[in-house]
Amino acid sequence: MLASALVSSDVSQFEEPILQLRRRIDELSALEAEPARQAEIDELRQKLTKVSHEIYSKLTPWQKTLVARHPQRPYTLDFIAALFEDFTEVHGDRKFADDAAVVAGFARFKGQPCVVIGHQKGRNTKEKILRNFGQPRPEGFRKALRVMKLAEKFKLPIFSFVDTQGAYPGVGAEERGQAEAIAVNLREMAALKTPFIVAVIGEGGSGGALALGVGDRVLMLEHAVYSVISAEGCAAILWKSASAAPEAAAAMKITAQDLKKLAIIDEIVPEPPGGAHSDPQAAADLLAPYLERALKDVQKLKGSALIDERYKKFRKMGVFEKV
Repeated sequence: MLASALVSSDVSQFEEPILQLRRRIDELSALEAEPARQAEIDELRQKLTKVSHEIYSKLTPWQKTLVARHPQRPYTLDFIAALFEDFTEVHGDRKFADDAAVVAGFARFKGQPCVVIGHQKGRNTKEKILRNFGQPRPEGFRKALRVMKLAEKFKLPIFSFVDTQGAYPGVGAEERGQAEAIAVNLREMAALKTPFIVAVIGEGGSGGALALGVGDRVLMLEHAVYSVISAEGCAAILWKSASAAPEAAAAMKITAQDLKKLAIIDEIVPEPPGGAHSDPQAAADLLAPYLERALKDVQKLKGSALIDERYKKFRKMGVFEKV
């Protein structure tokens, strides 16, 4: 709860002009409707869009990290509700327990049967504890893999939504094979004989993110981040102080714009002015055509060609070529 409050407070520092305009619009909207007042509201809304665009087009990597962690940012279940029909959740890994930090199940996308998996954070204290702050344990990864294999069996495409600080590093998780669960997922996802579309919607943190992220197409929301370690963790190791997180965020190239240049992701999905948290439905509407286009592209690949292309995609990452 405290961490969310701190993130919200940090975001509000550069969002203050946006928040002031929203408060003024809300105040005027609460009064009796008059033509002159409505005209002022319309003018303020236009100004709000302009100011939001100006501020969010100049965010630093650290500020993008704060936006990616915003407590009102849409999570996996929000995107599922907005983009999919007939979602039926599947629980448990058939080995130990159910992990609420990962959601998985069957649904329809544009009328087509599919499988959806993703990390899920919580909104309030009770939900955060239930979802373990979106940090999966081994059973979460194994549940996701169980549903992925069902998708392969029934020839259903998979949509994965990535949004986690990372895999949970607790003693129990390590005792039950956290690293092994992630490694098995990486191996099995690389060989899945069905289309696999990934969208990084918030934080993509280390192996916890990659364990749901070896896809044929990797999309990333405009203000999401994707990194091998958190900015604070990197700063603590290299700068010996977590307060150097802004410098670490810039050095690690964690933004969608940086990762697109490095060919780690395939496409950047634009967000509404002011970020996805300002209008979750608009964020979903912007994401929908990217998911649809990615699926159509991947479905053109048949048989071993699908696996071969996925293999080549990830093998090329990190390769340095002489100019």
